[in-house]
Amino acid sequence: MYRQAIEQLIKWKNEPNHKPLIIEGARQVGKTYLMKAFGKEYYEDTVYINFDHNETMERLFQPDLDVHRIITGLEIYSGKRISEGDVLLIFDEVQEVPNALAALKYFNENAPGIDLLCAGSMLGIALHEGTSFPVGKVEFLKLSPMSFAEFLKAHGDENILNLIKSHDSSMLSIFANKISELLKQYFFVGGMPEVVLEFCDTGDFDKVRIIQHRIIAAYEQDFSKHAPNEMVPRIRYVWESIPSQLSRENKKFVYGLVREGARAREYESAIMWLSDCGLIHTVHRIRDVKLPLKAYEDLKAFKIYLVDVGLLSCMAGLDAKTLLEGNDIFVVFKGALTEQYVLQELTCIDELKDKIYYYTNDRSTSEIDFIISRHSKIIPIEVKAETNLRAKSLSAFHEKFKIKTSIRTSMSDFSIESWLINLPLYMESEILNILDKRNQKKLS
Repeated sequence: MYRQAIEQLIKWKNEPNHKPLIIEGARQVGKTYLMKAFGKEYYEDTVYINFDHNETMERLFQPDLDVHRIITGLEIYSGKRISEGDVLLIFDEVQEVPNALAALKYFNENAPGIDLLCAGSMLGIALHEGTSFPVGKVEFLKLSPMSFAEFLKAHGDENILNLIKSHDSSMLSIFANKISELLKQYFFVGGMPEVVLEFCDTGDFDKVRIIQHRIIAAYEQDFSKHAPNEMVPRIRYVWESIPSQLSRENKKFVYGLVREGARAREYESAIMWLSDCGLIHTVHRIRDVKLPLKAYEDLKAFKIYLVDVGLLSCMAGLDAKTLLEGNDIFVVFKGALTEQYVLQELTCIDELKDKIYYYTNDRSTSEIDFIISRHSKIIPIEVKAETNLRAKSLSAFHEKFKIKTSIRTSMSDFSIESWLINLPLYMESEILNILDKRNQKKLS
C-alpha cells in the first residue's frame, strides 16, 4: 500500500551527506513495511536486521562501537555485502540493543556513505529513559497511521482522491454523498495498515474489529512489559478514560475522570509514557492568541486524542451499523470521532506536527477546537460533525483577534467567503494547499 512518507524517504536519500534516519511511531503503524518497501523500490538490495531477542546483535555491538568491525559482522550475519549507495541497511526494534543506538553516531561520522534506517515500537521510551543517544548525528521521521487520502488510494478510490485534490467545488458537491460514505468507513476502519488491508481485501467490518481489538490488546500488553511496575495501573486508567474524556462537550483532559480523587502529579508520567510510545496525541491550550503560539502554551490544560480514529471507535464499542447508519449512539459520540479525525489528519501533515493547539477564554465559555499558524498568520479551525454551520465561537474569535482567515470544517460543501473557508471534512489533507492558493489570490 502506498504511504506518503515514501516521498520523505526519497528526499532523505537524495540529500547529500544525509545522516542515519530514525522512524518514530506507534506499534503497527507500518514502520517495518515502509522501510522494506523503500529498500525494495529504491536500492539494489536491503539488509534487514531485527534486534528483538537477537543475542548475536547484542554481542556484536558489545565490545566496542568500531563501525567497520560492526559492518563486517552485519555482512557475515546477513550473508550480504553492505556497500555505499547501493544497499539500504535497516535496524528494526533497535531500542532492544542500546549500544546499537549509540553506534549511530559512528555510522554518521565514519561510514557516511551507508544509508541506514532505524525503527522500533518502543523507541520513544528508550530515547527518553537516558539511553546513550547521538544527539545531532541522526535525523527523524514520524510515521502516523494511514491518512484518509492513503485509505482512499488503498481502497481503489484514486479518482475520488484526485477530485478532492482538484478543489473543484461543483464536482465535489455532486459526489459529496459518496465521499461522505467513504469517510464514515474510514471513521470505523481507521488507518492502521493491517486493518486497512483487511478491509480493502474483504470489506468485512467484523474482521476489521477483530484486528483492532488485537492491536489494542497488544498495546495493553506493552504496558506491563515495558513500563515500570508502579506506573502500569496509572497508564491503564489514563488509556481507558480517553473515550469518555473525548465524549464530553468540553474535551479538556480531566484527571478526576481517570479515577476519583486523581491528581496531576500522579498521572503526568503515565501520560508522558503513552505519548512517548506514540499511542496518544496531547494538544495544549494557548493562553493568548499571539505568535509564536508555543510561547503561550498552557502546560496544565490539554486534550488527549488516540493514535487512530478506528481504534477510538473500537474502544468506544461502536458497531458498523451504528456508525454507518448514524443512529443516536453515533450522533452522541460523533463529535469525538470527528475531532479525533481532524487532529489525526493535521498530524499527518509534516509541517504541522507538534504545532497544533486549541484555545479557550479564561471562563471556558468560548472554545476553538484547533489553532495552527502559517506564514506568520494564526488560523483557527472549528470542527463540526454535521452540516450545522452555526459558528458563534469562531465569529467572536475572528472579531476579537482580527483574524484574517478562519476555517470551519464540517460535512457541508466547499466554499470560500470573505474571511471564512468552509472546508469539508474529507478535504482536511488539502488545508495547506487551500491556504496557499487563497494567499496567492489575495497577493495578485
